[in-house]
Amino acid sequence: MSASAPVITPIAAAGKNVRSMTGFARVSSRISDALGFTLSLKSVNHRFLDLHLRLPGGMDALEMQLRRLLKQQLVRGHVEVTLNLDRGQRGESSYDADLIASYISAFREIAAKHKLSCQPDLNAIFRLPGVFSADGRSSTSGERGSEEEMQALETAVLHEIDPLVASLNTMRAQEGDALASELLAGLDRLRKLVDESASLREDVQRAYFERISQRLTVMLDNSFDRDRVLQEAALMAERSDVDEEVTRLRTHIDHFRAMIEGGGEIGKKLDFLMQEMNREANTLLSKTGGVAGNGPRITELGLSMKSEIEKLREQVQNLE
Repeated sequence: MSASAPVITPIAAAGKNVRSMTGFARVSSRISDALGFTLSLKSVNHRFLDLHLRLPGGMDALEMQLRRLLKQQLVRGHVEVTLNLDRGQRGESSYDADLIASYISAFREIAAKHKLSCQPDLNAIFRLPGVFSADGRSSTSGERGSEEEMQALETAVLHEIDPLVASLNTMRAQEGDALASELLAGLDRLRKLVDESASLREDVQRAYFERISQRLTVMLDNSFDRDRVLQEAALMAERSDVDEEVTRLRTHIDHFRAMIEGGGEIGKKLDFLMQEMNREANTLLSKTGGVAGNGPRITELGLSMKSEIEKLREQVQNLE
């Protein structure tokens, strides 16, 4: 088998150990002068591993082997596998003149013996074994060669899968590096919002306590146990405290950052973590609605948190 050195694209240095699900890679090679191929992988984001193979007809066995190998090396993503054959470089065709002459002679001898007036048909003669050849091979040996080339093709394609997936993962790692940088920047913005909310927490709690105390005083028209009312107001104000939400958000942010820095297959885990962060932001908003003082500012911060969390989640959807 004669094969040219494979050309694999893209070629790039690997980035962080966080991979996007978006990437492309391609390899081209030749089995012989008459047969070559191009194999490409293209992947985009998907919840699971979704393989779509586009191969020439009659290559079911190769498709099964490709699926098995790709499932061993890829975890998530919609992956399109395309195999194109190149039969454009063929040798010169030739024919065996002596053999054709012998066929024609035999035809005329039999025609004369049986007193037939018909003439030999060249189209029929060219279909006879050994008459027509390509690259010096007869038609029968050409058929055997074609079968051998298809077997060699399957072997060559399977041989290219490992370097091709490595090339795909190189691009996915580059994309993952860029995504990781964007995610870390988003985490920094989110952390600033959370820290500012924490700095306003005591003022909001105090404003809520005063509001409850005033309302209870009006409702009871001063006919109450003041210490008891203040105790109840303090309990209600405590329930409106956002300290727990702030603490959980900070913990989630630290966990998120650690997972990115640790790398690996973290897409699904980060997506779940984003849901938890969004839940905490919603609770924070529900506790600060209608509170005087800096309550409106915390509400504004909470809405900004939700916006940042949504942006982060969109990016997380692209991670493997």
